[in-house]
Amino acid sequence: MTKLNVLIIGSGGREHALVKAVRDSKMLNRLVCTPANGGIAKECETKNIAVESIQEILDFCKSEKINFVICGPEVPLSLGLADTLRANNIAVYGPNKDGAMLETSKSFSKHFLKKYNIPTAAGESFSDFAKAKEFIEKAPFDVVVKASGLAAGKGVIIPDTKAEAIEASRQMLEEKSFGESSSEIVVEEKMIGEEVSIMLMVCKDKFIMLPPSQDHKRIGERDTGLNTGGMGAYAPASVLTPSAKDDVINNIVKPSLSALIAENIDYRGTLYVGIMLTDAGAKVVEYNVRFGDPECQVLMPLINGDALELMYSIAIDDFNDANFSIKNEYSATVVMTAKGYPEAYEKGKAISLPQDKKDAYIIHSGTKQDSSGQILSNGGRVLCATAIAPTLEGALEKAYELCDKTNFDGVYFRRDIAHRQLSRNKNEKK
Repeated sequence: MTKLNVLIIGSGGREHALVKAVRDSKMLNRLVCTPANGGIAKECETKNIAVESIQEILDFCKSEKINFVICGPEVPLSLGLADTLRANNIAVYGPNKDGAMLETSKSFSKHFLKKYNIPTAAGESFSDFAKAKEFIEKAPFDVVVKASGLAAGKGVIIPDTKAEAIEASRQMLEEKSFGESSSEIVVEEKMIGEEVSIMLMVCKDKFIMLPPSQDHKRIGERDTGLNTGGMGAYAPASVLTPSAKDDVINNIVKPSLSALIAENIDYRGTLYVGIMLTDAGAKVVEYNVRFGDPECQVLMPLINGDALELMYSIAIDDFNDANFSIKNEYSATVVMTAKGYPEAYEKGKAISLPQDKKDAYIIHSGTKQDSSGQILSNGGRVLCATAIAPTLEGALEKAYELCDKTNFDGVYFRRDIAHRQLSRNKNEKK
């Protein structure tokens, strides 16, 4: 059996979830994470290399005989990390730079969707404000305005009026409100429906579809307030009914993979498809080219089998899901944030943590260790309380119990994760 020296790249909750998913694999020889966080540092070796430092990552892999890399975030993929590693005979779970364009350029992905007739919102790309303004004024529908480039999950404006949409477009294009990410924008129809996250583990034309999940982007309960990187998630989401799942697979997933092949894109890694379930059927909201965060935290615990073996088989183009299955359980995660997030917030708050259990534990997102080993806050999204149980209600109860036992100055979390799913559950019981 191949023994792997594995490097996981990233420092968030997604990467901590990946560390937990692979650390007990029978294929694992050595596990390193860079740049990691305070929680990851308690579970495996760490190295402080910035995720953007492609050459330094390559040099580390060579010097330390790393033979498999799992890339967590999108930025290294957008900079060609996978291309560089594969050119040096290092297996990597994650798409090449051309595949990463599905996330790094919303303009590219909009063109991709249109070209291959994959259901999505009507819309156009613009780099000229006057043309964007004219499109908005004439559009026979309400619009959403998106920065085309990477904006850390915050480059989407959902205006209430056309005047607000025009002003958002002006700020993006003329004032560069999202930096160079908004030097080009996409203006598209505002879709009505319920959103669901689909994570595919893809090896060219082969794929595994993980359980559908839903995350909660707004900072406030009942989905109010500013957008965040995600305040919590759960899986599986029953809003994706069997018929809706068939629609997604036949009209979105398979056509997307066929389109990648038609574009000569060798895609090996996670393809995250954000779906809106509309009255006209499922439509693509966006593509991402890595596991979602916090969706990864709820999906990894539901995997039966060796996650490392599966990801490695995808990376080396020898797809093997023979030992893979999904647990018949529910998973939930609740994100605990710093006071003030997603706007200005303080770091360096001492954290008091509860004891982890096998089915309920803390995932670290924005933390670090000081010289004494004390865990300190080091980001906006600080921790995730993650739990698994036979019922969604049970998973949430365990997760919130952990939240209530976690302490740091200014800690905040939503108490209504999965509220729509819980309402559906109650209605079904009536």
